[in-house]
Amino acid sequence: MRTFLTIAALGLLAACHDPARPEAPAQGKVTVFTGGTIYTGLADQPTVNAVIVGEDGRIIATAPPSSEDWSEDEVTLVDLGGAVMFPGFTDAHSHLLGIGQRELTLNLEGTASVAELVDRIDAEVADKAPGEIIFGRGWIETGWPEGRMPLADDLDPVSPDNPVILMRADGHALVANTAALKAADIYDITGDSDGGRVERDEETGKATGMVIDEAMYPVMQLVAEPSDSDIREAYEIGAKLYVSRGWTGTHNMSVDRNHAVLLKSMDDEGLMPLRLYNAYNENGFDIAKAHEYETDTIQNRAVKIYMDGALGSRGALLIQPYSDRPDTRGLEILDENALHNLMMDAEEDEVQLAIHAIGDLANRRILDTYEDLGYGPDLRWRIEHAQILAPEDIARLGQLGLIASMQPSHAIGDLKFAPDRLGMDRLGGAYAWESLLESGAVVAGGSDAPVEVGSPLIEFYAAVARKGLNGETGEGWHPEQALTREQALALFTSSAAYAAFQEDDLGTIEPGKLADFTVFDRDLMTIPEDEILEAQAVMTVVAGDIVWRVPSSSE
Repeated sequence: MRTFLTIAALGLLAACHDPARPEAPAQGKVTVFTGGTIYTGLADQPTVNAVIVGEDGRIIATAPPSSEDWSEDEVTLVDLGGAVMFPGFTDAHSHLLGIGQRELTLNLEGTASVAELVDRIDAEVADKAPGEIIFGRGWIETGWPEGRMPLADDLDPVSPDNPVILMRADGHALVANTAALKAADIYDITGDSDGGRVERDEETGKATGMVIDEAMYPVMQLVAEPSDSDIREAYEIGAKLYVSRGWTGTHNMSVDRNHAVLLKSMDDEGLMPLRLYNAYNENGFDIAKAHEYETDTIQNRAVKIYMDGALGSRGALLIQPYSDRPDTRGLEILDENALHNLMMDAEEDEVQLAIHAIGDLANRRILDTYEDLGYGPDLRWRIEHAQILAPEDIARLGQLGLIASMQPSHAIGDLKFAPDRLGMDRLGGAYAWESLLESGAVVAGGSDAPVEVGSPLIEFYAAVARKGLNGETGEGWHPEQALTREQALALFTSSAAYAAFQEDDLGTIEPGKLADFTVFDRDLMTIPEDEILEAQAVMTVVAGDIVWRVPSSSE
């Protein structure tokens, strides 16, 4: 029921503040969000009736405990209309540039087979001049009826003269046709680069079309570098898409140092509605060290580095060989000595490391090096993905204080092929969210978009259901690793805030914190799990400003 009362004195609300947090000024018009279910993320007061926000974008009070005593002429009232509000959902691992670029290039997301992929390329060739490059991304072979990855032999008949380069969804592998392989000078026998592999025919030695991790560079050099305007457009489109899905912020991974000034200028111009916590490529170490080019919604203090590749393309670095390819244990992108030196540099410069590690050996090397250096939880360094852990290493991660930055949707996609890659015995330590939480580890939740869709609803569903999007499951999926609704909410709110040193400002709805809110049309905490995917974002609020709301039927 909608209530219209009067705030007697904003000064009285200061009693609700935690004295450790800055108080909002007790003057000026305030905004009241009410008229729906409001989850705070707090154990001692999980829901409130209203949230009162000051002109500075911080929460002044919640009701209860403060009085619901305000009038329309004293407040700007935002009626939730029965919708359900949460602390702002933050994607703790995405690639915002890639999200925008996915919308602007040939988007192969959802391609259902090799045959459909070939048909898509056949249609593209019709509009291209001879020799013009065809570039797309987003395919993933999971569930394809052919039961394999695409090859140059599939693409050559429909595109003999146009180089074709198609990036796998995870960004760790691509398929290229023969024209592209020859243009990149890797078709004939060459040595593989460190941390990469060109798949070759066993008899002829010719490249088959699959190119993995570091070996992709010669192929990707064929694709024209995007202009500054292209990059700006991709960021703008990605940010708009993300707030429309209900994300209030993201931990933006693998950012090029040259984009720091651009992102700041976009925010200064009002073109970046999303809160950004940037983790730069290694070339941005100095930016993260100095916290350069920051704004009130952009922070720069982290660097992203890579230990290995991805499980799907057999680039994840494993202790034992792949079950379906005993000739390989994956790819070592960063060796232990280099990791040791980077850790020492980062600790000295107070730079947070976000370390990509998927395979159990890659994760173990991080744990061993971190422990050998005597580091602890105060650094808040992160393992990005932490997908496959040896069971004996799960407890170590929590004990050492490393943060597991994980993406629930990876499990419900990867577990369709992980049994083949790993065998059943190694799945006990795969995507082990519940076990990690029990060990005392902080688990921050993300999506890794554009590898995945980038939907908070898909990620929340995957965390609590641990089933495919159609409800399917299978042997080795370990349903005991699924999370409760409260645990899942924390992944994208309070834990994401902690992983970015932002727990004093974000992650829960309480006085003194920034007013970042995500509003859905139904209650994710109570509806049946199969209805979570039917929910819709209806409003996204950043620092008290409504940066997106669902268009009305008349618009």
